[in-house]
Amino acid sequence: MSRFLPLLLCLMLFMPWPAAARLAGPQAWQAPAEVRDLAEIRRSGVLRVLVNQSRNSSGEVKGEAIGVEHVRLRAFERYLNRDARKPIKLKIIPKAKDQLLGALRRGEGDLVAPGELLETHGVGQLVRSRAVVNDVSLILVTRQGTRRFQRLDQLAGRSVALPAGSAAGPALNRLSQQLKAEGKAPVVVEWVDPTLAVEDVLEMVHAGIYMATAVEQPIAERWAKVMPKLRIEKQLALSEPDDMHWFMRKEASTLRATTNRFLDSYKAPANQDVVFERVYRRMYKVQYPLDRTGLQRLEKVRSTLQRHADQQDFDWLNLAALAFKESTLDPAARGAAGATGLMQVTPATARSMGVKDFTQLNGNVQASARYLANIRRTFFSSPRLNERERMAFILAGYNLGPQRVQSMRAEARRRGLNPDQWFFQVERIAMETMGMGVVSYVNAVNKYYLAYNRERYMLDN
Repeated sequence: MSRFLPLLLCLMLFMPWPAAARLAGPQAWQAPAEVRDLAEIRRSGVLRVLVNQSRNSSGEVKGEAIGVEHVRLRAFERYLNRDARKPIKLKIIPKAKDQLLGALRRGEGDLVAPGELLETHGVGQLVRSRAVVNDVSLILVTRQGTRRFQRLDQLAGRSVALPAGSAAGPALNRLSQQLKAEGKAPVVVEWVDPTLAVEDVLEMVHAGIYMATAVEQPIAERWAKVMPKLRIEKQLALSEPDDMHWFMRKEASTLRATTNRFLDSYKAPANQDVVFERVYRRMYKVQYPLDRTGLQRLEKVRSTLQRHADQQDFDWLNLAALAFKESTLDPAARGAAGATGLMQVTPATARSMGVKDFTQLNGNVQASARYLANIRRTFFSSPRLNERERMAFILAGYNLGPQRVQSMRAEARRRGLNPDQWFFQVERIAMETMGMGVVSYVNAVNKYYLAYNRERYMLDN
């Protein structure tokens, strides 16, 4: 027998292992996830819904739904429980849009409700519901006062900003291929930072930070209600209209049939955007930080920001973004509760950081940088945090108090959210318990940082 062992081992080496095993060893292979149909879901009492983490799609503010899918899903929950002896509760699982279908295939949820068009090529084992929204066009969105485009070929060589997973990506790639075939420059697709969802990109177009984006027409029309400078270029559809759907596993046939019956009968409430408009009209609107005034002010305070950022091991553009949010880079600014100067430092904060001359530019920035570093060192030094999320937690602590932010992280962990991710995870707890104040604060500083970072070469020199 032993003389046949080398031959057997050689044959095993050339066996057609599954692709995952060939790439990463046999341990990478995973058995197909068990599929739960409606009967199993009823027995468990929980329907796990994977939602697009975009605030446009999902989320609540102090108990009031602002996401379009959130409203629809709560209606679905009531539909499932109308005659049920054991009620079903929804467990909302937020994911980045481009991760939703993969999570469904892995069995991390029972249903996907994206609230946007999804690219569905190569999504074996998954099926779509009937249409949630019919005939949705992908259209260009720009800012009023900028150049108008009458034809798609005028986008040659122009930049269009897109969030991760945007269905406009393939459409713009097809347009670029057509433009190159005609001897023209392709469209420059700028895939934005993963901390930005579709509504964030629209807000940055509204501010003039990005020239244009491309989104589903219903989403553009919804956000235009609270961002009046957006210009919806309805004449510039990037593809033929398509339908929005929910998704589930093929084997969950009863869940699919029940979902389709619900969607056949569902009518969106006429006032579903009342809360959305009330919440977002009160929000701070991001401005353009790199206009002539902004650049002049930044140049005057740049060396001070860089010096104290270096001393506390921060990227100086983070301090610049915070300063723009706090004072629009005005060292003479005065705020509430005695907040003073470029960084809007209070007397109590300055004293706690051992700074006396906080009303002067140098002391003001010094006190702020020391306080940020103290928050980082005391509360958010864990190596589990990546640097972008760490800075978001520091900013939330700067605005709200770090102890409150830590309690939100604990609640996020209890709910199965990621306590090490502020954007779209812990911020959901903040939205539900505190409102949009701290969420919009962190988002605004983040957007100013990203605006500065795009021009880092110019600003550093």
